[in-house]
Amino acid sequence: MSYQVLARKWRPKEFAGLVGQEHVVRALRHALEQNRLHHAYLFTGTRGVGKTTLARILAKCLNCETGITTQPCNRCSACTQIDGGRFPDYVELDAASNRGVDEMTQLLERSVYAPAAGRFKVYVIDEVHQLSGHAFNAMLKTLEEPPAHLKFILATTDPQKIPVTVLSRCLQFNLKQMPAASIRAHLADLLQKEGVTFEADALALIARAAAGSMRDALSLLDQAIAHGGGKVGTAAVGEMLGAIDQGFLLRLIEAVAAQDAAAAVAVADEMQARSLSCDTGLADLAALLLRVAMAQAVPEEARADDADQARIAVLAKRLDPESVQLYYQIALQGREDLPLAPDEQAGFVMTILRMLAFRPDSPGAARTPSAPKAATARAANPGAAASWPELAQQLPVAGAARELARNAELRKREGNSFDLVVPKAKAYLAERNYQEKLKAALEQHLGASVTVKVSVGEVSGATAAAAEAGERDARRAAAAQSVRSDGFVNDLVNLFDGKVVDSTIRGEGK
Repeated sequence: MSYQVLARKWRPKEFAGLVGQEHVVRALRHALEQNRLHHAYLFTGTRGVGKTTLARILAKCLNCETGITTQPCNRCSACTQIDGGRFPDYVELDAASNRGVDEMTQLLERSVYAPAAGRFKVYVIDEVHQLSGHAFNAMLKTLEEPPAHLKFILATTDPQKIPVTVLSRCLQFNLKQMPAASIRAHLADLLQKEGVTFEADALALIARAAAGSMRDALSLLDQAIAHGGGKVGTAAVGEMLGAIDQGFLLRLIEAVAAQDAAAAVAVADEMQARSLSCDTGLADLAALLLRVAMAQAVPEEARADDADQARIAVLAKRLDPESVQLYYQIALQGREDLPLAPDEQAGFVMTILRMLAFRPDSPGAARTPSAPKAATARAANPGAAASWPELAQQLPVAGAARELARNAELRKREGNSFDLVVPKAKAYLAERNYQEKLKAALEQHLGASVTVKVSVGEVSGATAAAAEAGERDARRAAAAQSVRSDGFVNDLVNLFDGKVVDSTIRGEGK
């Protein structure tokens, strides 16, 4: 027999074999047990989480010769033919390549006829969001008044693109990404059944690289077995994936914590000499900083079997939480900036130097000896001398949350409790999500827990936006006065019988 890839060989054939989707399985079991069967199901989720597999299992549950069941026998002709893709009443359609109205019309024309061999006709439409608008319209009539013998199972990675008229007629289930621990445990169990020797750390690398997709994990495992000559070793898997040894990253963070630029750059040079990916390096650096932050916030959650936990615990005590948060944001931003850098290594090194250059302005953060006295005083009690417009301009926030800070007026402040108001014209800025982002920025800036309340009402104009506008107007007025008093400009006006247009004058600065 030819070799069968692991993803196909170990594809679950019943609900019990599905990993990480217990919430969906539970709901479908109850529906089958109580015979409360919907005519259309929608399975959503990222690639490789089990949407099509779940559709096949459900089709077997509906058509198994033992009757409608939660436990298909996997031996009768209906079960074996569905697994083999040969059952006449089970149709899988890939909407990515059959997205037109003609294909959908042909499918629906056959749906009115009674099943040839089974109890129900089951139509599975994968990547259903790629159907054309006309194809959706053709499907809609059947979804509204389906034949009793017809069941639709729709699967998609992008439910936002499905018309609401279709969504409202489906029973929707969202399949979750697989936790790395679940993937690791499943791969270990599978390899034991296959008789393949493996190292636990190698499976952890594969689970992380799979990014929540069991199918991707199994494909990577196939590749790892081939790469390792029948074994799955940590070194071989790391080489195959281009994974970065955590030792490099730990040394890097330790150098940053010690403000040792030479040591940090030396680690970056070592990584370059080994041709390690800068993008992967920054992603793994952010993940490591997350572990440091977790060790600070919830040390009891630390894994006893983690070989790096001791060094992470030391870093958690050595770094203040504000610095860890800042380094995390710098790593994420550095990864985003990599395509804009002169080259990847330059972008990576500049990200590390940025971590060394910036320190959070908060009570827990160390200040450089050359910091001005005013900045040091503000660090001792940040935001206490500052007005709201001044404080709003200092906050590390962007997007709509920044607009909320700029356009809000401080109605009352009691300690770290802020009562803000925005004008009716900016009422959309009072949305809860923007308030939460502003709250997070204030907590990062002040180094303490804060409360933020935003309401909509009348404002007097004491906002950062108004202050900035006033500064711009003042600069423009000063520039206009300077232009009018300029002798050369006056000569030009007289010579050409012209005039100075104030609106075209721009002051310096923002």
